[in-house]
Amino acid sequence: MPGGPDSELTVRQQIVQVLTGARCSARDLAHRLGIPERQVEEHLAHIVKSVAGAGEGQFYIEPASCQDCGFVFRGRTRLTRPSRCPKCRSEAILEPRFGIDL
Repeated sequence: MPGGPDSELTVRQQIVQVLTGARCSARDLAHRLGIPERQVEEHLAHIVKSVAGAGEGQFYIEPASCQDCGFVFRGRTRLTRPSRCPKCRSEAILEPRFGIDL
């Protein structure tokens, strides 16, 4: 994005811009912004608080789920992808997706 219209925005502002009205995983965001996935997850933790405090939208988390048995990781507070399913022990986990609804 160097030289583009988004180059004036901070990484968090860029993440908010991408997530507004859309759903993306941390991996998708990392590829799109050219930063490590771990950094995206750190930024998301702050964005959750910012969106809640601003009252101008709602941060949405589509929970991770197991591809093998269909277990859904509801109520999980961590924003990272779980390593394995507690029900069937499979490691085929669909990562959580995030979005901001206005």
